[in-house]
Amino acid sequence: LHTPMYFFLLNLSLLDVGSISTTVPKSMTNSLWDSRAISYLGCAAQIFLFVFFASAEYFLLTVMAYDRYVAICKPLYYGTLLDNRVCVKMAAAAWSSGFLTALLYVANALSLSFCQGNEVEQFFCEIPQILKLSCSDSCLMEVGVIAVSTSLAFGCFIFIVVSYVQIFRAVLRIPSEHGQHKAFSMCLPHLAVVSLFLGTLMFAYLKSPSVSSPALDLVVAVLYSVVPPTVNPLIYSMRNKELSTALKRLI
Repeated sequence: LHTPMYFFLLNLSLLDVGSISTTVPKSMTNSLWDSRAISYLGCAAQIFLFVFFASAEYFLLTVMAYDRYVAICKPLYYGTLLDNRVCVKMAAAAWSSGFLTALLYVANALSLSFCQGNEVEQFFCEIPQILKLSCSDSCLMEVGVIAVSTSLAFGCFIFIVVSYVQIFRAVLRIPSEHGQHKAFSMCLPHLAVVSLFLGTLMFAYLKSPSVSSPALDLVVAVLYSVVPPTVNPLIYSMRNKELSTALKRLI
């Protein structure tokens, strides 16, 4: 279990637990007490923690793409390129980048003035819903935050795509079918997690405003905030032969 892949999976699990713990317990408490109340500081903390865990997970998935690239394309250098110190530094960089991104977002949110009511049409404090309550003329600041975060996100996306192009090229050059199957099985869980994470986020934030409604926004928020951290452990557990066998028997 002291291999780079399992070290990164440990970090991914911690981020998933943190992400889902930021939104679900509070929404369950409000549901049980038939209340939708949250304090101003509680809302700010929820924004910070959710952005922190989501951003750090995205950066960590980028690091894991590099891990898969080295494992498939440069297996002889795997122990050298990804020793314990390098893995710790890359994981720390992912967590630190998520922290700085969250700090940027929450600083922007707290600088706004709110005069459009105090009801957030969501089960947690989501930034797009918070912006609807603002009456501040902070277009320049918002554009700056969006530009920085989009540049980072796009850079990570390009890195993941390039890594997998190199991986697929290397896999297709493997002469044996068994070798190809083994190489693909190493990459498919990570690729599935990345696709689920990015797919739900892109659907949430790039959908047309004309099709927006409170019910649809709620469903989309559940899709990108609850489903990925819940499904990720199951996706990676499918590589475990004993668990796969038990699941097949159950089915």
